[in-house]
Amino acid sequence: MKDIIAKKVKDMQPSGIRLFFDLVLGMDDVISLGVGEPDFVTPWQIREAGITSLEEGYTSYTSNKGLYKLRMAISRYLKSNYGVEYSPDDEILITVGVSEAVDLALRALLNPGDKVIVPQPSYVSYGPVTELAGGTAVYIDTSRSGFKLTPADLDRHIDSRVKALILNYPSNPTGVTYTRKELEALKKIVLKHNILCITDEVYGDLTFDFEHVPFPSLSGTKEHTLYLNGFSKNYAMTGWRVGFACGPKEIIAAMTKIHQYTIMCVSITGQMAAAEALHIGRKPVDEMKREYRRRRELICDGLSELGFTFFKPQGAFYIYPSIKSTGMHCLDFARGLLEQQKVAVIPGTAFGERFTDRLRMCYALSYEDLKEALRRMKLYLENKR
Repeated sequence: MKDIIAKKVKDMQPSGIRLFFDLVLGMDDVISLGVGEPDFVTPWQIREAGITSLEEGYTSYTSNKGLYKLRMAISRYLKSNYGVEYSPDDEILITVGVSEAVDLALRALLNPGDKVIVPQPSYVSYGPVTELAGGTAVYIDTSRSGFKLTPADLDRHIDSRVKALILNYPSNPTGVTYTRKELEALKKIVLKHNILCITDEVYGDLTFDFEHVPFPSLSGTKEHTLYLNGFSKNYAMTGWRVGFACGPKEIIAAMTKIHQYTIMCVSITGQMAAAEALHIGRKPVDEMKREYRRRRELICDGLSELGFTFFKPQGAFYIYPSIKSTGMHCLDFARGLLEQQKVAVIPGTAFGERFTDRLRMCYALSYEDLKEALRRMKLYLENKR
């Protein structure tokens, strides 16, 4: 068979995150600041709800849209916490994590030649999934504005072929996020050009320094927003794979069409557990957030002592420091650190080719492991001098 693999897949680069994750496998005594996953176990009440659902015989398919009780719980949560109303009947879809929601959205929305604006550095999937859906990713470098998209930059990059903006906040990989005032300014550009804002707010509950503001809660934005969220990060439920999309009914219906042919439905066990997560409330989330904030201070202090510069994370559990002072390319630094000191970090180029002097570090691991990782980084740098 000749040329059996589609060209756009053949030309696609593998995930820079998974590349280093695979290198770590099989190595002993490695401290990984790589894959972005909470080190906490899913709260016991949520685990028990999943176990109980299995014991009670809940092992069937659900509606393609997801369990009605989960969609209803999401609707109530958004209304009571943020004043945003979504109908559980036709404006909410349960997905396999936020990753599937992004994929479904772009496939449902894009025609060949349509453009999607992606502020960089960006989560690794946004560009490739846009290309797989037949669109073109338009990248905006945000490094000169504190890793935040500015209204001026957004306005300048919109033309008649731009259909959507993907806005991830708090950000993976930088940890920066937006104030209400900053979001209001971006809103004006979105409404001016009549484009859709796809907001990946999966880290919203892990905002440290001020209240998180969902984009659809801004006046006049609901019909211009596809709001994506999930349970992986805030409730430490990465392996349960439960996310959701909320938006205009025609977009949710189009996404559901694709979902029903490819996934059919999310695991009923995961959905039952997610419903329990919303039932027990924010206490476990707040407890984890307090610990992430404590770890943030540790890694910020430690990286400063090593001579690295960075924008202090305002949410999530990532930091994206510059290693320019070392004179090294991020790939060489990351490989050397892993081989010599057994500390895994992600090269900055995984989140945009231009970020050759950056690293992404995830500080969702124990305080003691973080201190040890910083000690090893110091040894690595001393041996390089």
